[in-house]
Amino acid sequence: MKKDIHPDYMTTKVTCACGNEFEVRSNKPELSIDICNECHPFFTGSEKIVDAAGRVDKFKKKYNLG
Repeated sequence: MKKDIHPDYMTTKVTCACGNEFEVRSNKPELSIDICNECHPFFTGSEKIVDAAGRVDKFKKKYNLG
């Protein structure tokens, strides 16, 4: 690797819009994000499946998934 061409790699403070804060490693000292694992619907269990014309039920019936 060439010397003096790479950005500094540092500990970064990440702040989510929900108020959650955590640290990662990046080349920026601070990051602000809109959604994180504490407020994303997939991780919180509030995920909703949008069923267009019964496609989910049709898939479950086709493959006997219950």
